[in-house]
Amino acid sequence: MRKTIRSAFVRSVPVMAGYVVLGIGFGILLKKAGYGLFWSFLMGLTIYAGSMQYVGVSLLTSGASLITVALTTLMVNARHLFYGLTMIGKYEGAGKKKPYMIFALTDETYSLLCDGQAPEGVDRHWYGFFVSLFDQCYWVLGCVLGSLVGEVLSFDTAGIDFSMTALFVTVFVEQWLTAKDHRPALLGLVCSVACLLIFGPGSFLIPTMISVTVVSLLLRRTLGGGGYDR
Repeated sequence: MRKTIRSAFVRSVPVMAGYVVLGIGFGILLKKAGYGLFWSFLMGLTIYAGSMQYVGVSLLTSGASLITVALTTLMVNARHLFYGLTMIGKYEGAGKKKPYMIFALTDETYSLLCDGQAPEGVDRHWYGFFVSLFDQCYWVLGCVLGSLVGEVLSFDTAGIDFSMTALFVTVFVEQWLTAKDHRPALLGLVCSVACLLIFGPGSFLIPTMISVTVVSLLLRRTLGGGGYDR
């Protein structure tokens, strides 16, 4: 088990650097909106959706209705419905660990478990569980630190909400540099740009996810597959 925990921690270190910083940004924004340490910790623990938590700050301050919150959450996190389907086989046999692993499947955790292989001699499900757990711990830690920083420091928070976009760009660049086959990345770019032009910036997310999923399924034999359980 020690080897599994150590391997998962080493694998998750790059995410730690991003999640702590992004969590701090969220904690600061939430504190400036009038919600203290407890709420920052609770949202990081139970919602655990970086982009949605950032959006959630504006929803809280604007007094949005439950219907608005539900629809916004669906729009922002719709991508999880699509790439989560690719993990069904990989999580098969995970037992009691499976519900938490499903809950903790963020973009960055997905990237680690989809592209990386479990080290030799390490149970792949425990490895995936600890990678997921470490990533959430980093995020919650960042949220708490951000709330504390927002308590003692006063500065202009304009632009902090762009940090999630910066993280997605970083993840994309890292995958581009490490992957030998760039066709899936190019496919995602083409579908995203096409849907952005057709549906506009406010409505292109779900069409993009649908188009990427459909095209990927049609080209699955050509594109191939990957996973931490190979």
